[in-house]
Amino acid sequence: MPDHALRGVLFDLDGTLLDTAPDMAGALDALRAEEGLPALPFERVRGHVSHGSLGLVRIGFGTELSQARTDALRQRFLEIYAARLCEGTRLFPGMDDVLDTLERLGIVWGIVTNKPGFLTDPLLQALNLFERSHCVVSGDTLPQRKPHPAPLLHAAQLCGLAVGDCLYIGDAERDIAAGQAAGMHTAIANWGYIDAADRPEAWGADIALERPVDTLRCFTPDARAC
Repeated sequence: MPDHALRGVLFDLDGTLLDTAPDMAGALDALRAEEGLPALPFERVRGHVSHGSLGLVRIGFGTELSQARTDALRQRFLEIYAARLCEGTRLFPGMDDVLDTLERLGIVWGIVTNKPGFLTDPLLQALNLFERSHCVVSGDTLPQRKPHPAPLLHAAQLCGLAVGDCLYIGDAERDIAAGQAAGMHTAIANWGYIDAADRPEAWGADIALERPVDTLRCFTPDARAC
């Protein structure tokens, strides 16, 4: 971590800022029910939520389907999920206090996600987070998505921040790769949707955070505390 206090933090959305797994897993179960299949154990699905709709369709229906069949299931999943976007989704425990503290300290925070804007924006609005965030960069804001660094560079520009003054926090390898490529400091959200097969210790992040509140250690006068 740097030898100076950071000025901003960018969060991944699913599995980092928000616990969206209840609604995303519920949408997958509803889709499986339409196809005459039983619900999957929640813990089996949870670790794949950060891989988005395509990852969930593959968990729910396998990887041997035709492209046309996969696309049709993914479209139907998105329709179901959009209709139940914020039934069980909440900030992770302690994250509301983290945001309050960042705002009180004058630390800029924003969101960079691969989730498409037609889902991201109404979800953040439902949770009264859209106006609080200094920027929201969704998966279709730019032609590129994470792990490409362009969304993070765009977010830093929107926030008026130098990349070296930013921390990016995420729970997937693509998050850390994007942050590193953008020249930002990176942190793994260990409370997020990390599957048992993942190896986060090999992602090369600057630090792993165990709880949302640990984020605040990176914004002390001595940032080396992070």
